[in-house]
Amino acid sequence: MSIDVGNIYEGTVTGLSKFGAFVKLPGGKSGLVHISEVSDGYVKDITEHLAEGSAVRVKVISIDEKGRINLSIKKASEDAPAPARKPVSFEDMLSKFKQESDDKFADFKMSKENRRNDYAKRRK
Repeated sequence: MSIDVGNIYEGTVTGLSKFGAFVKLPGGKSGLVHISEVSDGYVKDITEHLAEGSAVRVKVISIDEKGRINLSIKKASEDAPAPARKPVSFEDMLSKFKQESDDKFADFKMSKENRRNDYAKRRK
């Protein structure tokens, strides 16, 4: 089976290192998912996201002149169809925003009061 750039394959994680994960692809070939291509967020420790033997969906992002295959998990998930979301009304969004704003303002007032009380105690 030939591996082509841009295609998405199901693979198995065969090894983990501090810089990425090695994935066995169909046809016996293997490639590397660099740690920056595991998730959209920052990945400090790859073992928090992947484990050896786990099945992953990867997209081939490049094959270099030496035949090394570079893979991406996050780009494979970007190409997946998005789940249908329930539409949210403007009033619901506004209500949620107002509640979050009120909560943040209350936290701010509380921390300001605590600072005043701490200062007053130190002045005595």
